[in-house]
Amino acid sequence: MPRHDGRKSGELRPIKIKRKFISSAEDSVLFEMGRTRVLCTATVEDNVPTFLRGAGKGWITAEYSMLPRSSPHRIPRESMRGKVKGRTQEIQRLIGRSIRAGVDLEKIGERTIIVDCDVIEADGGTRTASVNGGFMAIASALRRLGIASDAIDSFVAAVSVGISGGKVALDLDYVEDSSAEVDMNIVMNERGELIEIQGTAEDGTFTEEDLGRMLKVARRGIRTIVKEQKAGLRWK
Repeated sequence: MPRHDGRKSGELRPIKIKRKFISSAEDSVLFEMGRTRVLCTATVEDNVPTFLRGAGKGWITAEYSMLPRSSPHRIPRESMRGKVKGRTQEIQRLIGRSIRAGVDLEKIGERTIIVDCDVIEADGGTRTASVNGGFMAIASALRRLGIASDAIDSFVAAVSVGISGGKVALDLDYVEDSSAEVDMNIVMNERGELIEIQGTAEDGTFTEEDLGRMLKVARRGIRTIVKEQKAGLRWK
């Protein structure tokens, strides 16, 4: 049966990509999956964290935030609270780990590349959209430095998948995410190798067979996302 928005179980939401959304950044990507929209910008700095000084390698890190009216109800800015929430820290680390998994840090020299992921509108899957747009911004920044062909080992993409109404569903929106029996976020490289799995049973349990089915559907979705990433970057 079709889902509430008419999609099939293994169908992604429409993907839209707009590059150079902010002209002052080394590169920027507005990445949309359905009504989830994330602005990802890359900044290159000619230094590295203290623990990497003299090591001859670079670093990639991420920051993530949701704009106050990215959701139906206003989200107070974390800067006004004086503390970054645990959820935000966890997502930032996920984005950074995921992107670093596709880049040879020794090839970027002693530089730090920061990707800022700001959620403009949230309708489920903000962290996976941030990984997808964030990797594009990093890849484009590396290309501007003239080192992309050496530094990028593999494209990286992410997607949510779950069990909703007893059936596997790909790329959950908010309606599905808020009521799914199982909710997972999967990060893979373009070779189909796993980078990270975040998942939980929200209602009851799930089996190894369920996990296998979700991974299979996620792998197909990520393959499609990588194609969209490369097309958006005009990557050869």
